Amino acid sequence: MSENVSVMQRRLELLPVTAAYQPRAEGDEGLELTIGGCRVRALAEQFGTPLYCFDAATLDAAAEQYRTALRRWYPAESAVTYAGKAYLSRAIVQWAQRHDFWIDCTGAGEIGIAAAAGAPPQRILVHGVNKSEEDLDAAVAHAGVIVVDNLMELQRLALRLRNAENQPTLWLRVRPGVAVETHAYRQTGQEDSKFGMSPQEALQAARCCQEQNLLLRGLHFHQGSQFRDPSPIGLALETVLDLAATLSAMGWRMEALSPGGGWGVAYHEDDLPHPEIETYVRFVSQAVVEGCRRRDLPLPKLHLEPGRSLVARAGVAVYRVGAVKQTASRRWLFIDGGMADNPRPALYGARYSALPVIDPERSCTGPAWIAGPYCESGDVLIEALPMPAIAAGELLVVPMSGAYHLSMQSNYNGARRPAVIWLERGNVTLIQRREMLADLLARDADLNW
Repeated sequence: MSENVSVMQRRLELLPVTAAYQPRAEGDEGLELTIGGCRVRALAEQFGTPLYCFDAATLDAAAEQYRTALRRWYPAESAVTYAGKAYLSRAIVQWAQRHDFWIDCTGAGEIGIAAAAGAPPQRILVHGVNKSEEDLDAAVAHAGVIVVDNLMELQRLALRLRNAENQPTLWLRVRPGVAVETHAYRQTGQEDSKFGMSPQEALQAARCCQEQNLLLRGLHFHQGSQFRDPSPIGLALETVLDLAATLSAMGWRMEALSPGGGWGVAYHEDDLPHPEIETYVRFVSQAVVEGCRRRDLPLPKLHLEPGRSLVARAGVAVYRVGAVKQTASRRWLFIDGGMADNPRPALYGARYSALPVIDPERSCTGPAWIAGPYCESGDVLIEALPMPAIAAGELLVVPMSGAYHLSMQSNYNGARRPAVIWLERGNVTLIQRREMLADLLARDADLNW
């Protein structure tokens, strides 16, 4: 087996579980990529590029891994809450409801999407470090759980709940003082994090809830995202369960506990194998069970909040090469998307891979820098990736594109957001149309100056 074939076969492991290279249409030689039983080249012709594809089978497989692992390792009640910040649309909300998942929303916009897609209040959980008045109003109207970030927010929330018909339950977000190993921009649990309350502040918040008859039911913490080592969760759990024990002595019972989410994925072939979901679930479950046993606490309902590890592998970005340029020491492949639809490489050096849609096992001709069309030197999606000779007009796919691309995209340089399609058993459904120039112009006031 040639080194090039080996590299490309490893890259295939980054694609959705249904991805395969099949013989091209009659009369054409070679192989072409299919996902969910659909030919990617035909999808690009039909919907244009850039194009985002979500494979339903890959989503379903990840969901089942979480459910199975929780049943195996956690002996009490549990739930999965899909982290909407990874990517949220009506289609994703409806998919989550089919799996009995909750939806984690931040802000009135995400709450509105979840409600419009039919998620009931008892399945909507609201986060946010600085919830606006609109955010709080939407949370009280539509959510079953509100995670309180700080003492000032609690006071503002208490005023709304005093006469509200809907009485969501509250969780307190605790800042445990321990972060997971990841990029600094993705760490959330350290002492100086902007998120959550210290244990002392949380104790004060609990007393406030008791005095004002608020429905405090749970504790929450989060330490960061895209991590592979779950051991820091054990340290954070010690802090949070100590707080739960203190509150238990005051007569309060912790009905729900969430250690957040953030379990990592493999974005590049050098990151393989994919981190096992069961490894994460087993560690958290056993740590909660043992921690509660040592403190004589009843087991709470365990809520996990995965986003990336559910949707990243299910999503694939499809781009068309517009030009190829050779500079002093680099071969540049210019594609029709980039930091406007995927800012992660520019934000914190996220590392991706790519494959040609047609004949991926062609001989490698050296490294390529894959860059977008935007007026930033940082608009480089992938650096020094071994690739075959690629011509203008060819299609490339970037695997592992389901999380934190579409939710973080922008209109930089007037970019229009790409179309998003759902692939399932050979069927294609458009779930988000391509943004048009008219959408950009509709935002501007017609001043007739």
